[in-house]
Amino acid sequence: MTLPKGVLHSVSNKPSRGDSIIHAACPLLCNEGEKDVTTALLPPDGCQLVLASASPRRVQLLAQAGATPHQIIAADIDETAHKGERPGAYAMRMAREKADAVLHRQLEFAQNTFILAADTVVACGLRILPKTETDAEADKCLSLLSGRQHRVYGGICLLSSGGGVHTCLSQSKVGFRRLSLRDKQAYLMSGEWQGKAGGYAIQGQAAIFIRQISGSYSNIVGLDIHRLAGMLMAGGFRFADANRTLT
Repeated sequence: MTLPKGVLHSVSNKPSRGDSIIHAACPLLCNEGEKDVTTALLPPDGCQLVLASASPRRVQLLAQAGATPHQIIAADIDETAHKGERPGAYAMRMAREKADAVLHRQLEFAQNTFILAADTVVACGLRILPKTETDAEADKCLSLLSGRQHRVYGGICLLSSGGGVHTCLSQSKVGFRRLSLRDKQAYLMSGEWQGKAGGYAIQGQAAIFIRQISGSYSNIVGLDIHRLAGMLMAGGFRFADANRTLT
């Protein structure tokens, strides 16, 4: 199948392992160019999957879940949190609004189309940390995260053809070791924090700061693929190998 212009190819169809409780940060299990049709999750006949995100991390994670989007369309929405809005509610609202934005911009997709959107929120208590854009923001986030646990909330929204709406919220806990001034300075110089929720990327150099995590590792990266696979299966997606079942 030839993908439309502007659509990104998936990088892997290998599923992830050990997503429940991990005591050391583990890398994405993605190998570029590697394909295995027996792990491919296919939409119902005549349907297509649209990913409402331009995040390379989510493209990789979606590939790990075995699903390849037919199109990738970035949702352009106001991501300002409401006053007093809780982190989990904020993540869910963002995921739904991203999906709705893509649906309304591409009304021709309304029939026979699944639109998938997700949002990742890092929070210290009820304080929602920003997607850092400056050194000062990233430094402040690292200082808040240093030596303590925080939560990562992942909102997922799947709009199905026919008007169905499926949502879920994933939560993970992450424990940072205490960061020295040198730790923070080195990480700030890496530039890896740019545009990242909470000012760090667990799949990158920040992995050395992680003392412990509980919950879904892939949720912290950007998309809980265990929960996502269940949602896709409930929506009618099936493995290419009809004899294979999801466990």
